[in-house]
Amino acid sequence: MMISVLIPTYRRSQDLARCLVALQQQARPADEVLVVVRDSDTETWQLLAGLDPHALPLRTVKVSVPGVVAAMNAGVDVAKGEIIAITDDDAAPHADWLERIEAHYLADEKVGGVGGRDRMHYGVQLVEGQSHIVGRLQWFGRAIGNHHLGVGNAREVDILKGVNSSYRRSAIAHIRFDERMRGTGAQVHHELMLCLTLKRAGWKLIYDPAIVVDHYLGQRFDEDRRNQFNAIAFSNMTYNETLSLLEHLSPIRRIAFAIWALLVGTRDAWGLVQLLRFLPSQGKLAWQKWLASMHGRWQAWLTWSNRDRSSEVWAQHL
Repeated sequence: MMISVLIPTYRRSQDLARCLVALQQQARPADEVLVVVRDSDTETWQLLAGLDPHALPLRTVKVSVPGVVAAMNAGVDVAKGEIIAITDDDAAPHADWLERIEAHYLADEKVGGVGGRDRMHYGVQLVEGQSHIVGRLQWFGRAIGNHHLGVGNAREVDILKGVNSSYRRSAIAHIRFDERMRGTGAQVHHELMLCLTLKRAGWKLIYDPAIVVDHYLGQRFDEDRRNQFNAIAFSNMTYNETLSLLEHLSPIRRIAFAIWALLVGTRDAWGLVQLLRFLPSQGKLAWQKWLASMHGRWQAWLTWSNRDRSSEVWAQHL
């Protein structure tokens, strides 16, 4: 099988250099490496210009639209591989990464996506822990990640994580990453929409903890600065998750999700219980997080509820 590796990058040239070195060390070499770069990212363009052209079968893809979704779609559009393996510029895949990914596709033609564990590094601190529950969507709409903690055998899941994921080209060629996802950088939860779409189309998604990348959590250059609260980023994250679930849950599960999301929620998308839980310790910040979450939920509802009307208007102009 031909494998393309896709790396979206923005202003993290040192991280990208480490990622490319890791790809040079693959036991099963990539057939092509696509680095998607913003047109204004002079730092990265300078790095790429100085690379050994024979070290990797590398091609660059230029984009002008901000956000990982636009970068992913631009890369997928030109990728030649039957399999498109994706990692972040701040990650370093282990030497058997592509070899293990390919094995799952060769073993089962119904497999549409394969991913694995990302060993998360906060500076010099490696996040420790183990979890057998990874990448699952509970019946009422709560998404469980834990991709960085997965242990055990390879198994079918509902959700893969972008930093260590791959897809069969024939599965995603006509689906693409959803451009309604909000944000100008990471666009958190963009994988959720794609994975649920693939599952609904009948494809299997496999999570294998033996497929590993080291993830050296790099600086973000958008409104989402990881552990720093930003109302826009918080709202965007909640919006992306909510829209994905409204699109794919059944009517009964959608009602259950709405009740749970408004009353309970999670640390990243607050409901009333989370507000009451953290109000004593966070005060005004707790109110800001709750309001940002509610704004994201409401905006997603508006987008979802108007989708059929928008399609009808578009059809009238064809």
